[in-house]
Amino acid sequence: MKATTIGKNDLFTRLAKHTARAAGHPLAFILAVVLILVWALLGPRFGYSDTWQLVVNTATTVITFLMVFLIQNTQDRDTQAIHLKLDELIRSHEGAHNAILDLEELSTSELAAFRIRYLDLAAQAREDLRAGKQDTDTPRLAPE
Repeated sequence: MKATTIGKNDLFTRLAKHTARAAGHPLAFILAVVLILVWALLGPRFGYSDTWQLVVNTATTVITFLMVFLIQNTQDRDTQAIHLKLDELIRSHEGAHNAILDLEELSTSELAAFRIRYLDLAAQAREDLRAGKQDTDTPRLAPE
C-alpha cells in the first residue's frame, strides 16, 4: 500500500474511530435519552403537531444514516486487523495449515468443505477424550 493512500484516508479514519468511540460511550446514550425526553415533553407545547414529529424523525434518520457509514468503516478496519493478526499466528505456527490464511476470500461451498474437515477433527478429538487419549496433538487434515 502506498503512503499516499494512507494519508488520504487518515482524516476519515480518525473521524470514524473517534465518532464510533464517542457514540458507544455511556454519556452518548444518556444524551440521546435526554434529547428524546425533552422532545417528548415539548409535545404538548407544540400540540403534538406534524412538525413536532417530523423534527425527531428527521434528526434520527440523518444521524442513523451517517452513523451507518462511520460504524461500518470502523468495523471493516477492525475485521481486517483481526484477520491479519490471525494470519500471522497461522503463518508463524509450525504445522499450521497455510491454506486457511485467506478463508474469508473463499466461496461458501469452499468454506463448507473446510468446516466439514474441522468438524471431523473435533469429533475424532472428542472420541479420543472419551477413550482416555489426549487431544492436544496436531493431526493432519484429511484431504478434500
